[in-house]
Amino acid sequence: MMTGGRGGGGGTSGRRPDPADRAQLERSPVRWSRVAALFRPYRWQLAVVMALIVASSGVALATPFLIRLVIDEAIPEQDVPLLVWAVAGMLAVTVVTAIFGVGQTWLSTTVGQRVMHGLRTAVFTHLQRQSLGFFTRTKGGEVQSRLMNDIGGMQSVVTSTATSFASSATTVIGTVAAMAVLSWRLSLLSLVVLPPAVWLTRRVARMRRAITAQRQRHLADLHSQVEEGLSVSGVLLGKTLGAGPAQSQRFAGTSEYLVDLEVRSQLAGRWRMATMSIVFAGIPALIYLAAGLPATSGGMTIGTLVAFTTLQSALFRPLVQLLDIGVSLTASMALFSRVFEYLDLRVDIDDPAEPVPVDGASVRGEVRFEHVGFRYPDAVRPALTDVDVAVPAGSALALVGETGSGKSTLASLVARLNDPTTGRVLIDGVDVRDVRLADLARIVGVVSQETYLLHGTVRENLLHARPDAADEEIVDAARRAQVHDVIAALPDGYDTVVGARGHRFSGGEKQRLAIARTLLRDPRVLVLDEATSALDNETERAVQAALDEASRGRTTITIAHRLSTVRHADCIVVLDAGRIVEQGTHEELMARGGRYSRLAGIAQRDAVLAG
Repeated sequence: MMTGGRGGGGGTSGRRPDPADRAQLERSPVRWSRVAALFRPYRWQLAVVMALIVASSGVALATPFLIRLVIDEAIPEQDVPLLVWAVAGMLAVTVVTAIFGVGQTWLSTTVGQRVMHGLRTAVFTHLQRQSLGFFTRTKGGEVQSRLMNDIGGMQSVVTSTATSFASSATTVIGTVAAMAVLSWRLSLLSLVVLPPAVWLTRRVARMRRAITAQRQRHLADLHSQVEEGLSVSGVLLGKTLGAGPAQSQRFAGTSEYLVDLEVRSQLAGRWRMATMSIVFAGIPALIYLAAGLPATSGGMTIGTLVAFTTLQSALFRPLVQLLDIGVSLTASMALFSRVFEYLDLRVDIDDPAEPVPVDGASVRGEVRFEHVGFRYPDAVRPALTDVDVAVPAGSALALVGETGSGKSTLASLVARLNDPTTGRVLIDGVDVRDVRLADLARIVGVVSQETYLLHGTVRENLLHARPDAADEEIVDAARRAQVHDVIAALPDGYDTVVGARGHRFSGGEKQRLAIARTLLRDPRVLVLDEATSALDNETERAVQAALDEASRGRTTITIAHRLSTVRHADCIVVLDAGRIVEQGTHEELMARGGRYSRLAGIAQRDAVLAG
């Protein structure tokens, strides 16, 4: 463990805290007590880790004294038994420290991985409880980075930062004490010489780090230019705009600057190695000089001198590592801060404190919007205002209107993807906010335009909706969604892997798979959010037939992009700027000659032009 800790210190010397880490901690401070609470269940394992580190460092300090014994007594006096015991002691020290190191690594890694597992699970579970609005505001890559990279990096708190600190601290303290026992005069000399040597090494390392950081940034720019300029889209853009020469010139400029940075980086690295070599050679040379001068030798023996230089050479790296511990702590705490930020996010849509018990078998499916209003965060105007409409159990409601009129927002309230700012949404007279989310998911099914299939088999995708479904139920749901024949024709049938996002299926087939998945849950209320808007006419007819079958006997709320799909709805509600401007059957609304009639006329004209 000691050797590994010292080896790590030389590579990180000269670092300064990343400004981004400091900014993160200023924005979201982290209490040490909260970090300690994560490791409290493993306090005995950590105590053993620290004991192993201290014991390993202590045992390793015996080697210089055994060397002195061999040089000063065993060899000059030809004491073979003493020589054998001293050499055996050296081997025993190596074996014991190796065993201690293996045990310390096993324990610290196990603790780190268990803490990471707990955090990963907690963050994943907490993020799943966030509202849809959180994910529309947050980059998907950032969520993945915090869940995987940040939590993964936090293991260094146990397996690197904390253990390296303990190892370096015990090594420095023990080494200084042993050096003082061997020769207090040479110890004083070392204390005078070491600080400027450490400063010089850190200064050179800092210079190299700055140059390396510049090189990494320009390498990233170069990679970006390659990706942009040599992708199919990039080449097409360059050829059509005649921008090829300009892109080549820009690439050449970045590459030219990288030549200079690479040379400077290599020279800085060479200077750093030269500095380390000078330090490692210079300090022992000064010690030998001091040991040879009558004024400072103090009658030192050869064995004591060799033992002292052995101890002194082991002091430099852990000392540098201790000086860098603040940087490592800042980086680690910044990782905790980023993860805790997600754990501290308020859950906008959560289970009620006292949920109303719901028997899925007895739900009729009557939906009512009572004076519903909704405003998105930071929105200039409300998305919905005083929407009041009832949907009898088993009937079909269609929501129509121009883009941005509030159709999808209104439908999202039924499944509690959002909660109304004012008013209530009721199912069988019960406010959906008073129902457990799991119960509501069994009552309300949603089929949207964006069909998402997991990278697994067809069967696994369908079972995602209801893991306990029998094979007969899966096939029945697929038949009703009119996709069974498609699945049966596949090489492996229901065990066929759909691929990433279901790439092996067409848009209409994926849509029907989504319908089958929803049917497997057998919801009493079905929300169809523009489920056919992205399909061609022929595919739309096939999917619409599946939707008609899925809607039979259920309360259906359809968001219509093509008015031809909703003309048979029991009630059509026309929305404009979040308000109901018309409602009635297709025939009633056409007879009025109002907004719906105009929308129908526009749709018919577009269909003629498209034809």
